[in-house]
Amino acid sequence: MTGLELGGLAPDFTLRDQFGQDVTLSSFRGQKAVAIFFYPWAFSGVCTGEMAGIRDRLAEFLTFDTEVLAISCDPVYSLRAFADQDGLNFPLLSDFWPHGEVARSYDVFDDTKGVARRSSYVVDKEGVVRWSVHNALPDGRDLDEHLKQLAAAL
Repeated sequence: MTGLELGGLAPDFTLRDQFGQDVTLSSFRGQKAVAIFFYPWAFSGVCTGEMAGIRDRLAEFLTFDTEVLAISCDPVYSLRAFADQDGLNFPLLSDFWPHGEVARSYDVFDDTKGVARRSSYVVDKEGVVRWSVHNALPDGRDLDEHLKQLAAAL
């Protein structure tokens, strides 16, 4: 698992959020940095903890004028139920169809499991990838340390 090279333009995408609204990465260009979190499964233990950690620290991202986008290959309806159940108040984007296309463009799709690998990126206001981290499946990592590293990259 390699992911994208730092310093290059982030692949643009348009995906639907948990409310069925289109979200386009390039729409933030010139306005906000974007923290992109790929995660494998809504409702799984590790992913639920990770998304709750992001929710709990969302104000930190906003302080850095950063949009938070979380992407999985789950369908929109599952993401809506996941967001409602856990009070996730940031965009959960569905890379369901074509299945994993955006995760593939970021080189984080696991063909064997059919899901995005747990990976995070910081894309600056010009659309350039400035920071990334990739984690093995299904293991998570210390979320607090991960979020601190991401905040430092902003």
